[in-house]
Amino acid sequence: MSQSLSLSVIQSSNLSFKGEGIKHKYLSFNANRNHLNFSFREKGKTTMSLSPRAAPTEIPTHWYNIIADLPIKPPPPLHPKTHAPLQPQDLSHLFPDELIKQEISSERFIAIPDEVVDIYRLWRPTPLIRAKRLEKLLDTPARIYYKYEGVSPAGSHKPNTAVPQVWYNAQQGVKNIVTETGAGQWGSSLAFACSLFGLNCEVWQVRASYDQKPYRKLMMQTWGATVHPSPSNITESGRKILEMDPSSPGSLGIAISEAVEMAALNEDTKYCLGSVLNHVLLHQTVIGEECIKQMEALGETPDVIIGCTGGGSNFAGLCFPFIREKLKGKINPLIRAVEPTACPSLTKGVYAYDYGDTAGMTPLMKMHTLGHDFIPDPIHSGGLRYHGMAPLISHLYELGFMEAIAIPQIECFQGAIQFARTEGLIPAPEPTHAIAAAIREALQCKESGESKVILMAMCGHGHFDLPAYEKYLQGSMVDLSFSEDRIQVSLANIPHLG
Repeated sequence: MSQSLSLSVIQSSNLSFKGEGIKHKYLSFNANRNHLNFSFREKGKTTMSLSPRAAPTEIPTHWYNIIADLPIKPPPPLHPKTHAPLQPQDLSHLFPDELIKQEISSERFIAIPDEVVDIYRLWRPTPLIRAKRLEKLLDTPARIYYKYEGVSPAGSHKPNTAVPQVWYNAQQGVKNIVTETGAGQWGSSLAFACSLFGLNCEVWQVRASYDQKPYRKLMMQTWGATVHPSPSNITESGRKILEMDPSSPGSLGIAISEAVEMAALNEDTKYCLGSVLNHVLLHQTVIGEECIKQMEALGETPDVIIGCTGGGSNFAGLCFPFIREKLKGKINPLIRAVEPTACPSLTKGVYAYDYGDTAGMTPLMKMHTLGHDFIPDPIHSGGLRYHGMAPLISHLYELGFMEAIAIPQIECFQGAIQFARTEGLIPAPEPTHAIAAAIREALQCKESGESKVILMAMCGHGHFDLPAYEKYLQGSMVDLSFSEDRIQVSLANIPHLG
């Protein structure tokens, strides 16, 4: 059924509702409920309607901290040298005070600063979209929805945490920010945020992605960042890696070591991390908070929630608010993490205390790990090439609140092509893992006749990843898998705590 809407046309190409006493030229038209896409603003808040793909939703005013609702609290991080429980002051050389408070907080909700919400309005709320054409292609009775974060300026979910991290640093008077990045989504998001607040940004990008994705580097530079391939000759940790392997493809663990080293050596510099840590996952929960309201407005309840996992921030952002509702007994979805077979920390790693970086400079965290000096093969999903999983996600996995699978990259890109040719969006290599898992689930529904509601995290677009698609389309892409021998060697170097 179609609806007739009266809309006001304004110069900025946004659409706003017709208001009393406002003299504009009005456009009235019949809009099919499946395809209408518009947003509007009113005093102090932004809402979006994607009827019926999504429903009017406001930007959340608070981040959600899942620690407050867990029956068993996660193990504490440990000091890298003394192995004693980490104290807040141990992090002060890396992070501003407010982020340290968030990292150790057990408060259920933490207010989002107004200044951060104001910047969120550039792209939030993000759309929840039903993949009806993909459903038709698969001939499945399942209903597939995806929460699309690729509408942000950087093209992914990463600005959800980049903006508040930089804002808190700016409030404390910090002038220089250093970080690592894999595929470049985090680095470009941090460069974007630093450009808004006038901070200097220096990024160590994993060598494999630095070479594979040159336009991400240019994007960071456009926003004013300085970008280095990692490992580099700038830091001691980078030089050690290059001495052992001059052609090292790098890893997120190595890049973290380089950035942390620079922060530790310079008092006017702080470090920002794009995943793994509690405060990062906290900021991403705006995704799930919006999505819950959007699903409720549509009268839908997800039966299966799927997201890709590398460090875990995108997955946590969507799933944590839904897990809260599950713990309350309101819903009971299956929560499924999907990781690459070449870097399967949840499905093949061990649950143990390990360093978050290759050089052993970060605190020890209890997580699923392949060993801090494990260097994954250079798959195209650069954002998933991390040796460990976020401690909070690892803890939830151990408690049985979620499951995990690993999928090889050829199957992921096969799903990505099906998705692009039906839904129109070209996904980043990372969320192709969620797409492949959703397709598997939808095809199982076709066999069983179940009309499940499948919700997946679509964390970013793949406009800067087209060389990976070229390899797939040319038939030159290969599945890279982990080596058991390599993992065993790496696991042998995990710290053995008494």
